[in-house]
Amino acid sequence: MISHLPCRLLTLLPFFASTSWASELSLDDKINDAVAPATSWIFKIIFFTAFKVGEIEVPFILIWLAGTAIFLTVYFKFINITSFGLALRTVRGKYSKPTDPGEITHFQALTAALSATVGLGNIAGVAIAISKGGPGAAFWMVVLGLIGMTTKFAECTLGVRYRDIDANGKVSGGPMKYLKKGLAERGLGKLGAVLAVVFAVLCVGASLGGGNMFQINQACSQFVEISGGSESILAEYRWVFGAVIAVLVGVVIIGGITRIANVTSRLVPLMCFTYILGAIAVLATHMDKIPAAISLIVSTAFTPDAYVGGLIGAMLVGIQRGSFSNEAGIGSAPIAHAAVKTSKPASEGIVALLEPFIDTVVVCSMTALVIVITGNYGEALSGSSTSEGIAITSQAFASVITWFPFVLFIAVTLFAFSTLISWSYYGQQAWACLFGTSKPADLSYKFLFLLCIVLGASMSLGAVTDFSDGMLLGMCFPNLIGVYLLLPVIKEELLSFRKHAAEIDSATRPAK
Repeated sequence: MISHLPCRLLTLLPFFASTSWASELSLDDKINDAVAPATSWIFKIIFFTAFKVGEIEVPFILIWLAGTAIFLTVYFKFINITSFGLALRTVRGKYSKPTDPGEITHFQALTAALSATVGLGNIAGVAIAISKGGPGAAFWMVVLGLIGMTTKFAECTLGVRYRDIDANGKVSGGPMKYLKKGLAERGLGKLGAVLAVVFAVLCVGASLGGGNMFQINQACSQFVEISGGSESILAEYRWVFGAVIAVLVGVVIIGGITRIANVTSRLVPLMCFTYILGAIAVLATHMDKIPAAISLIVSTAFTPDAYVGGLIGAMLVGIQRGSFSNEAGIGSAPIAHAAVKTSKPASEGIVALLEPFIDTVVVCSMTALVIVITGNYGEALSGSSTSEGIAITSQAFASVITWFPFVLFIAVTLFAFSTLISWSYYGQQAWACLFGTSKPADLSYKFLFLLCIVLGASMSLGAVTDFSDGMLLGMCFPNLIGVYLLLPVIKEELLSFRKHAAEIDSATRPAK
């Protein structure tokens, strides 16, 4: 019976356009009013206050994510640092064979996961964190990225260990699998089954909102801004922008993870290069200020404003806006990494170490340096909106590169597109966990996802995005419970891969 639910859900879509439902309200108002109660309920749970630092409330979600990252880093003896070289060798394919089970290479898996994380958090989240906490906030964002590397290692190792591969070689994996199968191995089958369903529901919601509607909305807004604002040709026809992107996304996602990986393996290096090149251009004109900027970031890192602004700003502003800097602990990345070609699960966990490093330590640091050096962070923000964060970053770059808003549009669009195609895969895998792998179920999700792109471009999202962001945050609870309970499995897989890698290194080492 549940397998027919996706099709039944689609039949309800015309309801949202019904003129009988509070006709005096706009469609945006109708939808926002409908989801507002659920949004409020979710946020009360997700952002439960653990304690206060001055006037700032520190939610339990921050302790859960950052505390887990610290614990895992110590538990695995700072693997984020000691295995960095091993990660670089592994991503080049040194320890895997083309005939290993899976669908994509280590590099493709890395770029597929990066395409979902490198995004608006790198552009807007950094600016908001610095505006709230001063230059020192950037220091804590980097720290968060460094310890998040170990969380990524742990969850992505499990993603490969408990993946399923069908008769056609198609892979499905992620927290839905290791929560159910892994906990069953440890005599906690009922708990695992419940946690897997909870995670899948949250993941579907996050994929349609923060991973879809919010991304396309911000990209469209940036296009309207650079093409004339209220006078832009698309100001009244934003849905056209959404429809064009929906067609492009549809062409990619119909091919599954293999086509997604092929696209992201080319797109991610391009979009990172485009954005970093702009940052380098700004920094090159302020070479003499770089040492002072770094000194300022470090010296102001240990004031209350800095660590509150950096940790809470990066976490709450970043994740809450659907694009947390690296999504470590959320459980999204293991879905992409599960498709890798390897016989050693920990090999992909080691590769996943590089993801937060590239995303947060490199890209976010570049943004932070540009903002600090140009001094475009002094005025306090009136709120915590991503559009304000983008404006700060854009002004920082534009102070040196007057035409940078056009580059920023390209970057935002590339970031949004890559996030869309990766999150479509995440959501589809979670949808399959709930409704099965039949063709109708698969097509119903993809149709719904593409429809949300068109809606997201034209809507003022409001409570809709807040609801989906709450679901994104919520994913970390069932996911990290599974990680804690399966720590012995992760350790076992790590020892196995290190032995495997040592044997290959020994065999390829030139004789003395």
